[in-house]
Amino acid sequence: MESHGKVIDRLRTAFRSRVTVPLEFRLSQLRSLLSLMEENEAQILEALHKDLAKPKFEAVLSEIEMVVNDICYAIDNLKYWVQPDYVGKNLATKLDDCFVHREPLGVVLIIGAWNYPLQLVLLPLVGAIAAGNCAVLKPSEISQATEALLAELIPKYLSQECFSVVCGGAEATARLLENRFDHIFYTGSQAVARSVLQAAAVHLTPVTLELGGKCPCLLYGQLDIPAAAKRLAWAKYFNAGQSCVAPDYVLCSRQVRDVLLPALQQALHHFYGPQPQRSVDMGRIVTERHWSRLMDLLGRSGGRVAIGGESSREERYIAPTVVVDVQESDALMQEEIFGPILPILTIESLEEGIELINRREKPLALYVFSDESKAVSTVLEKTSSGGFCSNDGIVHMTLPGLPFGGVGASGMGSYHGRWSFETFSHRRGCMLRGWGLEKINVLRYPPYRDGSLSWLRWATTTKKKGWSSCSVM
Repeated sequence: MESHGKVIDRLRTAFRSRVTVPLEFRLSQLRSLLSLMEENEAQILEALHKDLAKPKFEAVLSEIEMVVNDICYAIDNLKYWVQPDYVGKNLATKLDDCFVHREPLGVVLIIGAWNYPLQLVLLPLVGAIAAGNCAVLKPSEISQATEALLAELIPKYLSQECFSVVCGGAEATARLLENRFDHIFYTGSQAVARSVLQAAAVHLTPVTLELGGKCPCLLYGQLDIPAAAKRLAWAKYFNAGQSCVAPDYVLCSRQVRDVLLPALQQALHHFYGPQPQRSVDMGRIVTERHWSRLMDLLGRSGGRVAIGGESSREERYIAPTVVVDVQESDALMQEEIFGPILPILTIESLEEGIELINRREKPLALYVFSDESKAVSTVLEKTSSGGFCSNDGIVHMTLPGLPFGGVGASGMGSYHGRWSFETFSHRRGCMLRGWGLEKINVLRYPPYRDGSLSWLRWATTTKKKGWSSCSVM
């Protein structure tokens, strides 16, 4: 097996040969990645079921179709993305070509996560390929079946000179991070993100961090409670709650809570039947260690279990659970839950809900359920989050045209669609000048004269017509 250093050297040699730069090479690799997805769907579904007991429906939507759609979106638009963007000019540069040229960064590292083990590796890879980079992929070792499948399929479909998969646990990741990359794209926990940042700092490597956080869902005013319950339950318990954008806690008045609870109970009964443990549509917790962490959080909660609460260590199963009478100081509110447990906190007003959200770290997503457009606008304007969606959950991340990423503690940088291409590109400011007008250019050379300075200030100005001064009174 090649050492990490040799793998990176091999990819860097390929990058320096500029084999990845031509548009046709990028498109051919994207088409090959599309073939990988289309020709191996059964194997992908089997691996995801082994790792997380993912229902076929959820796996197809969140792992396969999201990647396929992003690949097709890139293939359809890449010829436009790579075109130079010409910029406005002043009088002094009127005869020059001034534009932004996007060029690949080099050899990039993509570190995936276990909860969506295919999507969270391949979606950033689409952007890396589209931008003309070579890439090292590090799937999560926790999702062992998917990790093994990626290690098998990537070399079969993509150029082995330009793309490589590295497997292994935390030690392998740490050794990998000792090497210099031109960009690191990491999806996972805040704790590991700190280690990634420290390793990147040694080489001054730019980093994209896709993290998580406690995503709030605020219910306010008049709304369709049965519909809200279905959308909330689907977003929360999709993938057994193991989604970084899943609603992590609910904020609502006591009156709304009292009508929401029976609606949630009815929705869950409709989704998973009277015994969710037997439902083929309910996933499982990824490992026993993660199961134990969730059960410990539930056990230390000061709230009351209103729905669910059943569990099985042997099956790594936790029922869709709702906990009420939760306080902000509760154990369930101290860390991202990342499982099928939904705490509900009661608030007296919209302002109180906004204040509670703003007291906490900025979340990856924020949800508002309300029929009052003014309330939705107020929350949007007075809070900050990676993404925002009203009257639904998690669906905003499926649209390639929207950037997906965090802010503050929930991450830095974004991707999906063109945003992935931009993340893995360097935007190079370019000015192409000729040798003409040298008689005018001499005005900038020493010996300096006040008359020349006045002309240059006028010729290079960006002030709008009618502005007499840049000063603000």
